Amino acid sequence: MKVELELIFAALALLIGGVIGYFLHNKLMQSRMADAKAAADKIIETAKKEADTLRKEAQIQAKDTVLQAKIEWENEIREERRELQASEKRLLQKEENLERKLGHLDTKEEELARKEQSLNDRLTQHAKKEKEIDSLLLKQREQLESLSGISSEEAKSRLMEEMESAARHDCAKHIKQIEDEAKETADKKAKKIMALAIQRYAGDYVAERTVSVVPLPSDEMKGRIIGREGRNIRAIEAATGIDLIIDDTPEAVILSGFNPVRREVARLALERLINDGRIHPARIEEMVNKSAEEVENTIREAGERAVFDVGVHGTHPEIVKLIGRLKYRTSYGQNMLQHSLEVAFLCGVMAAELGINTKQAKWAGLVHDIGKAVDHEVEGSHAVIGGDLLKKYGEDPQIIHAVAAHHEDEPPQTVLAVLVQAADALSGARPGARREMLETYVKRLEDLERIGTSFREVTSCYAIQAGREIRVMVASEDVSDAQASVVAREMARKIEKEMTYPGQIKVNVIRETRSVEYAR
Repeated sequence: MKVELELIFAALALLIGGVIGYFLHNKLMQSRMADAKAAADKIIETAKKEADTLRKEAQIQAKDTVLQAKIEWENEIREERRELQASEKRLLQKEENLERKLGHLDTKEEELARKEQSLNDRLTQHAKKEKEIDSLLLKQREQLESLSGISSEEAKSRLMEEMESAARHDCAKHIKQIEDEAKETADKKAKKIMALAIQRYAGDYVAERTVSVVPLPSDEMKGRIIGREGRNIRAIEAATGIDLIIDDTPEAVILSGFNPVRREVARLALERLINDGRIHPARIEEMVNKSAEEVENTIREAGERAVFDVGVHGTHPEIVKLIGRLKYRTSYGQNMLQHSLEVAFLCGVMAAELGINTKQAKWAGLVHDIGKAVDHEVEGSHAVIGGDLLKKYGEDPQIIHAVAAHHEDEPPQTVLAVLVQAADALSGARPGARREMLETYVKRLEDLERIGTSFREVTSCYAIQAGREIRVMVASEDVSDAQASVVAREMARKIEKEMTYPGQIKVNVIRETRSVEYAR
């Protein structure tokens, strides 16, 4: 019973405690809510105060901004007003200047009008005077014509002839004086250099051969070369492009062809066939191929040897091969490879004397006739062909120009081009260097004498020194010493224009006066 009462009291205590806690909790919550409400009101009031402060500050800043903008705008307006005032002032000054200039122009126009009127009056007076002078001159001319017995046109033509004769005489004297002054220094130096070059190089004489002769062990070999129904000779001619001439010449076969390389291939092939003894179309083709390879090797070796002799390295292989082909090319009987080497050495000697690039001069001299290696295949002058070939293989423009200009196909513009011209003339013009057929030689001499006698001042003309010189006699009473040089120059130009010849031709005009008396 006691326990139950304790439990009841404990339950009542708990209940009473819970009720009291509830009321306390509500009161505490109400107190907190009141505090929170007061804090919120305080925050709101503070926020309102801050908002008012910010609004006032913003209004103040806006007023400052507007005030600053107003000040800047007023400054800009003030500056623009000053500029406009300055522009108006300049315009006013320009207007004043223009008005002053217009005033001056009006004054000048008036002066010009007065001067124009004065000039017109003078021109009228001059026209009247000219008419009077013309009439007086006409009367005087008529009086002079009646007194002299010749017309004015005749007198004018006589005067012009006399003046022209006097002018020609003075011109010839002046030209002679200039030439003498130029030759006094240049001729001595040029002769010295060319003589030195000739002394320091000497080449062998050569003879032109348009055919090759192959010796035979016996005349019986001719039949074997011809073959059954001519099949062997046809096979040789077809494979080589060379004509075989088998005639009454004892123990010899003649090979004829314009291409010296193919002729050399045919000669080697025929000699091998003769030594071998087996002559039939298959063997002929084999020997021709072997001979062609051998000739190609010989060409390459000859080109390499020539390039090595002049001391040039790094040359394009095709240029070396073209140089080697000159070994089988001749001109007026002169071997072109030997001629090119000779020109190269002469260029080197003269270049050393003049103080220019010796190696470049030698190379230009060596390749100056390279166009002749292919001139039978390509149309045009060998000088132009050579220049195009060197340009194709990337040679130096100075070398290309020297090659293209060595026969005046284009005017020489460098010292190197003139050196190549001089060396080429030296190599081709020296005695024995070149040979030409009798008919061509005689025709050239006849043309020289014909050109010489075509001048009215010439009394006699002779071609001497194998056509290297033409000696002309002129009438001493018709030609002065100064005019003789003019005749020589005109004759040289006419020879250059009308003739083709190797080397150069000297024109020697002789004027002499002879007095003859007899003692009786």
